[in-house]
Amino acid sequence: MPQPTCSFPAGCPGAPVPGHTECLAHLAGSERAAYLSGLAPGANVDHRGTSFTASLLETLLDALRDPATGNPLLGNADFESATFEGAADFKSAIFEGAAGFGSAIFEGAVNFRSATFERTVSFGSATFKDIAGFGSTTFKDIADFESTTFKNITWFESATFDGADFELATFKGATWFKLAIFEDIAWFGAATFERTADFKSTTFKGDADFELATFKGATWFESATFKDIASFGSATFERVADFESATFERAADFGAATFGRAAVFQSAAFERTDRLGPLVCAARVILSGAVFGDPVTLSIAAHHLECRRTRWSSTAEVRLRYATADFSHAVFEYPLTIAAESEPFTLATTGQQVTEAPLSGAPGSAVRMASLRGVDGAHLVLADVDLSGCLFNGTVHLDQVRLEGTCSFASVPAGTHWRAGLPVRFTERRVLAEEHHWRARQPGAVQGWNVAVSGAGQAGPAQLAPVYRALRKAFEDAKNEPGAADFYYGEMEMRRHDRAGTGRAERGLLHGYWMLSGYGLRASRALGWLAAAMLVTIVLLMGFGLPKNDPKQEAVGTVPPGGGRVTFEIGKEDPHKPTGTRFTGQRFEKALNVTLNSVVFRSADQDLTTAGTYIEMASRLAEPVLLGLAVLAVRNRVKR
Repeated sequence: MPQPTCSFPAGCPGAPVPGHTECLAHLAGSERAAYLSGLAPGANVDHRGTSFTASLLETLLDALRDPATGNPLLGNADFESATFEGAADFKSAIFEGAAGFGSAIFEGAVNFRSATFERTVSFGSATFKDIAGFGSTTFKDIADFESTTFKNITWFESATFDGADFELATFKGATWFKLAIFEDIAWFGAATFERTADFKSTTFKGDADFELATFKGATWFESATFKDIASFGSATFERVADFESATFERAADFGAATFGRAAVFQSAAFERTDRLGPLVCAARVILSGAVFGDPVTLSIAAHHLECRRTRWSSTAEVRLRYATADFSHAVFEYPLTIAAESEPFTLATTGQQVTEAPLSGAPGSAVRMASLRGVDGAHLVLADVDLSGCLFNGTVHLDQVRLEGTCSFASVPAGTHWRAGLPVRFTERRVLAEEHHWRARQPGAVQGWNVAVSGAGQAGPAQLAPVYRALRKAFEDAKNEPGAADFYYGEMEMRRHDRAGTGRAERGLLHGYWMLSGYGLRASRALGWLAAAMLVTIVLLMGFGLPKNDPKQEAVGTVPPGGGRVTFEIGKEDPHKPTGTRFTGQRFEKALNVTLNSVVFRSADQDLTTAGTYIEMASRLAEPVLLGLAVLAVRNRVKR
């Protein structure tokens, strides 16, 4: 049965005052006065659909004001679909019974500051066209703001909710829930915040449901406390979302959440979160200083990820797409895996693929490590990540890092370069980003070495040699000897250039080792020197070592006086130095035979001049060494 409405004027939706046919707004002056004088503090009022001016509302509240406190005291209060044409001042009002403001329209500023709702209150589908102030308001039962529209600034600062429903609510102006307390569940599902949303230091003691919520302005949950499940699944943050120092005592669900700007979780505490994400961020995800208490899997697609001094107190897996990750001084007491995800993330509950629209302009999904400085690598596993720009100086137990899949490093500048008018060509090898930075700082550095970015430090050869040594051991322990060879080369390079920790004699020895065979790793270089040494030996033998003619044998007989036995001595004349034409095919063949035999420590049984003998001795000393270096280099590249 439809509720009766005001009889005058026609069409007024106001509920009639008890005993009358008109609503309070249209009740005659004397009759209105009589009605108001009959009200007492704590009385029930029903003014649904009534239009209130500021003065009329003030008159009504004055009639209900408690003399002891000076505050309005209402029993059951029904203002459903009422229109408040001017300011609505309910400051410090106490609603002892149920209060209904559903579908009400507040044309002017609204003040519920320090008001108390002892039982349920409904503002469902209400419209606040001006400032709505609920600062320090106490809701001791469910507060229903479902589908409510706040067109201007909204204040819920320091408010206390037993339970609150803001599902589908729209906040068009800046909104403050700072220091608010939600004793029970807080629903903000599919709510829209078009300007700043401030939840700083807010406490959610029950579930906090922000699924499908849209935050178009800056969002602040700094120092907020979530004592139960915090759900931001499929939420959209178009600008900065700040959860700095927030505490998540149970699960924190950010599955399919998207961030248009930075997502800040700096110094946040995730005490019992087993999964963070998958979330998508078009800018930077900051987890620096955050703490994870339980085993957790982080799934993040972002341009940058900062985990400086982040602490994991249990096993963890960080799965990334697109991101450049900085793990400087991160602390993990148990195994931590950092891996690149080749395919877009999917939700574990539904299998639905997470949209990566905010990253549509990204050049590729490759994951790059920016820094591992200060990390203890004893429990670290890296899988399919790009380490070409990673800073390793200061990493401890780097020799225990496990590299899985395809982990790429930087390489030397390709091609031929010119320095001081001379051609320079670097042998292809893996190098650290810090070596790039150090070489780029040297006077006369060739193009192609990458200059250090701000904050990368000034590591030199003394600091980089141990880093190369540790990475070499990590590759050797993984039975990847060819991969370890590049890091051995880098270690020797740093020792050769280290003027502080490497003595002059040792640097000279290393320089020779480098020139002759690339530290026993460049077979082509050793073979080149071997060929050159053999060529020089051949030329010297042809010019000075082979005699002019092969010496002939002579027999000398001696007959003793008195006739006796004859004794023969077979002599051989000394080889003569060559004269005339020395470089002939026959002499080349002989010289080549001597040289080849000297490479393998064999004698050629060739008669040589005195100079040739010394040339052969030098050849038999140097050339086998060069051959051995070439064999060593080949072995280092192919052994497993």
